Amino acid sequence: MTSQRDATETSTTIRAGEPLMTLINVFTVEPARQQELVDLLVDATETRMRDLPGFISANLHRSADGKQVVNYAQWASREAFEAIGKDPEAAVHMKKAAEIAKFNPIVCEVVYVDHA
Repeated sequence: MTSQRDATETSTTIRAGEPLMTLINVFTVEPARQQELVDLLVDATETRMRDLPGFISANLHRSADGKQVVNYAQWASREAFEAIGKDPEAAVHMKKAAEIAKFNPIVCEVVYVDHA
């Protein structure tokens, strides 16, 4: 299961000083369940997260060894991100993810970017 949104829609912005909240969530998973987790996170994004106020983008990365999935997501504000915890539909998805993997969410702001 993969999805691409229209490029004309809001997209990930990686620039220092942007007033965005970035979530980097590292999931640790058994390699045999990595794709199941990816599919769950794609589904959660497409059926719920993208409809929540303040959602900007979600980018999923899977490790080559099958042991991690990384979600790099952006929200308009920390408050918008924290509202996920109060959303019952989002909670269902996160409960399923917790049954598949351990995860460590890190809330960040971009402070430096260098492009060639």
